[in-house]
Amino acid sequence: MAAPYVVEFEVEKDDFLAAGEGSGSVKDTLKMLGMHSAIIRRAAIITYEAEMNLVIHGGGGVLKVLITPERIEIVSSDEGPGIPDVEMAMREGFSTAPDRVREMGFGAGMGLPNIKRNSDSLSIDSTVGVGTTLRAVIELAGQGGSV
Repeated sequence: MAAPYVVEFEVEKDDFLAAGEGSGSVKDTLKMLGMHSAIIRRAAIITYEAEMNLVIHGGGGVLKVLITPERIEIVSSDEGPGIPDVEMAMREGFSTAPDRVREMGFGAGMGLPNIKRNSDSLSIDSTVGVGTTLRAVIELAGQGGSV
């Protein structure tokens, strides 16, 4: 892999039928690139949780994955309502998902904690009324991830 490899897709608000397709595409790409299964699993969890947050909370948005020999960088961005209290949103079990989403089995308040748990670094930039950008990085050096 000489140059960065980019996987990018748009995520639609409330599109639960398509939710997970983007993270599946990332998983397939990482397999094709010969990444180690543990790295693929971590990246799949991060992208799936970020994708679901766009579907449920962000009003849709863009998920972009940049793959280099050194790292996998996952960036989720939306122009949704923003997160009023990022620290609170990071707590396991905290959720602002509406009842209709919880009745479908989503919105348990584990998305951001799962992203953090599977990332080597995580940053969340959110402004109420403007939107949110989440950046999660998986470092590949010494982890059998680079090809």
